[in-house]
Amino acid sequence: MTTPVKLAVVYYSSTGTIAEIAKELRDAGVKAGAEVRLLKVAELAPQAAIDSNPAWAAHHAATAEIPEATPDDIEWADAVLFGTPTRFGNVSAQLKQFIDTLGGLWAQGKLADKVYSGFVSSATAHAGQESTLLALYNSIHHFGGITVSPGFTDPAKFNDGNPYGTSHVDAQGTNPVDDTTRTAARIQAERAVKMATALKTAA
Repeated sequence: MTTPVKLAVVYYSSTGTIAEIAKELRDAGVKAGAEVRLLKVAELAPQAAIDSNPAWAAHHAATAEIPEATPDDIEWADAVLFGTPTRFGNVSAQLKQFIDTLGGLWAQGKLADKVYSGFVSSATAHAGQESTLLALYNSIHHFGGITVSPGFTDPAKFNDGNPYGTSHVDAQGTNPVDDTTRTAARIQAERAVKMATALKTAA
């Protein structure tokens, strides 16, 4: 019997949108039979910057108990879902800094042959969601990883319309994560677990 897929959901979130999607992915991964670790990456912004934004400060305090990701978590995982808000059409500095710490594992070939996928949020529509995911996937190519995007593999994906990964427009915090985004997250998590299971079975 194949052992359960080990899924790491690794994210950066400033005010909570990406964290909410990450929890949805975690729950869907568990329901799909995976062993899941929900992990945030380290905050790089100074406390003064965090405190200047009440929503950021509140979220920072509310998620203090969530463990920070380490390279060991990526080595442990069969599948990794990376989440980030878009920053000028690119990956947030916090998530990118964590990815940059994986060089040792990369040099040993320990990032290869795993399933990877991404999720993202932005304040407005057409604000770099797709370009952020494509930028994230550049790193996966260097890993020798297997990019498993959701595509339009489920009819519900035509509702959110992003084949690259789960995405959400939060309208500066006024548009909470909705059923469309939650459904997209479920589809993405299930697909990642399914493909990682197939790889483990074939190995």
